[in-house]
Amino acid sequence: MNISHIEHLGIAVANLEESIKYYEGVLGLKCYAIEEVVDQKVKTAFFMVGSTKIELLESTSPEGPIGKFIEKKGPGMHHIAFAVKDTDAALKTAEDRGVRLIDKVSRKGAEGLNIGFLHPKSTHGVLTELCSKKE
Repeated sequence: MNISHIEHLGIAVANLEESIKYYEGVLGLKCYAIEEVVDQKVKTAFFMVGSTKIELLESTSPEGPIGKFIEKKGPGMHHIAFAVKDTDAALKTAEDRGVRLIDKVSRKGAEGLNIGFLHPKSTHGVLTELCSKKE
């Protein structure tokens, strides 16, 4: 699968603006990008911590994946994302190794990345995202 590093940690939040204030005002981090991913019904904010990103995720619809997550579990840690060279190849490798996939092929994610998710029932309860830069 050739994982090179943790690309980001995804954290579901109820209110992006209030959460940004915490990360900037209390933790001293700087939000460098805010982006809406319409097809995923989510608005994101990104922070750098060393070479790893923190991605805050606010649902734009109660029917979106983050809205459903917050309704069921409340705000908090949502997923871990690993950087790979080729998301589609990594998804195929995971499937060949018996992992249940949420995405059989990659899709467009925030920051122009190709993304695909592995189902948490196959990853010991951790929603896992694989990411690669578009080529």
